Amino acid sequence: MARQYFGTDGVRGRVGQHPMTVDFALRLASAAARVLAPDGGTVFIGKDTRLSGYMFEAALEAGFVAAGVDVQLLGPLPTPAIAYLTSRVPGSFGVVISASHNLYEDNGIKFFNSQGGKLSDELEERIEAEMEHGVVTRESNRLGRARRNDNLREDYQRFCASTVPEGFDLKGMKVVLDCANGAGYKVGPRLLASLGADVIPIGCSPNGRNINDGCGSTSPGLLQLTVPGVGAAVGIALDGDGDRLILVDNFGRLVDGDQILYLIACDRQEQGTLTGPVVGTVMSNLGLELALRDKGIDFRRAKVGDRYVLAMLAETGGTIGGESSGHILCLDRTTTGDALVSALQVLSILARKGRSLAELTTGMPRFPQVLLGVKVAKRFDPFTVPGIVAAVRDVEARLGDQGRVVLRASGTEPLIRVMVEGVDEDETRACAEQIVWAVKQAGETHGSELRG
Repeated sequence: MARQYFGTDGVRGRVGQHPMTVDFALRLASAAARVLAPDGGTVFIGKDTRLSGYMFEAALEAGFVAAGVDVQLLGPLPTPAIAYLTSRVPGSFGVVISASHNLYEDNGIKFFNSQGGKLSDELEERIEAEMEHGVVTRESNRLGRARRNDNLREDYQRFCASTVPEGFDLKGMKVVLDCANGAGYKVGPRLLASLGADVIPIGCSPNGRNINDGCGSTSPGLLQLTVPGVGAAVGIALDGDGDRLILVDNFGRLVDGDQILYLIACDRQEQGTLTGPVVGTVMSNLGLELALRDKGIDFRRAKVGDRYVLAMLAETGGTIGGESSGHILCLDRTTTGDALVSALQVLSILARKGRSLAELTTGMPRFPQVLLGVKVAKRFDPFTVPGIVAAVRDVEARLGDQGRVVLRASGTEPLIRVMVEGVDEDETRACAEQIVWAVKQAGETHGSELRG
């Protein structure tokens, strides 16, 4: 059975439009309770700072309690905090109300199993099938109980601090932290301050509507200005739900997920603790692959999406992986992508080596990467079109082993994404436009550049 509502990261959409409505959330909670906790149990519910989070929190609470599941309402907490807290209580599961890096008009609902991992496709399919039976309300003596629990934030904070060596501190280090007006706005500054850092917080004043709005990992411009402006050693940008991380060096230059992976992987290798290959995605910069190869570190590419990176790490016995967007997996520390945990790994490396972020990332060259999107009248597989295939082959021949082409259809909208990577930026752009032209010829289309 194909999943109708669950995507690569739970259910997500525009608030007020199906499926992001109160009645859907109520049915989803009831169905999830019957699949994940048929004999009762506990669910931890966390959320980010969107205005609609209160509404969905109430709907989910009602559905779970009616189905006989106890509810712990944790309020605004990063997504990985829910994963961690869930893994500590046998038989429990977790729910996060968040649309991650999207603006406040969107929201989403995602689940974690009792090990702190994402649900399997099979479980998501079973939940969707169970939703057809509507909402179940048990008799009074079998209802669940709900209570709000703000104390668990401190448990998560202590866990994050435990992922760096004992005795480690950040005394004397000035850090600018941008929490995207999102889920990490309380725990992030408190965590860094508890380790002795001089913390300058920005993006820590949520009002329900300003999450990810001109701040955070998707809009780091203010952070880039602030870090050199105040003489900070490093800037840290989270996304709205605290699972993605982008850094800024002391010069105000961005350090993306590929560079963070490089830094952590090289340090783990030096410490003798790196196991298995490092896993990126088909969109990871070629410079990462070549730099790791020079260090003798095996690198693999998974499909786009952290769940595919996680699956390949499990398959190959690796512990370090992630995406260019900053979703970093340190499975030797935690079960899912955690921006604060990943940031602490980098900060501990800087402190131990006594070197700047700018210095430590010089070993990874960044190849020019051009990403273009072509809107099409109807979704199709571009590799079924001879003209597109011919254009791709021609570009690959021009680039040789000094570049890459990634061509894929969007899974959510009628859009063909074209990514070309090469040594020379002008030639790389010309190659990308050659493939875009071929895609346009395949049907009624119009192009739109997503990022250069």
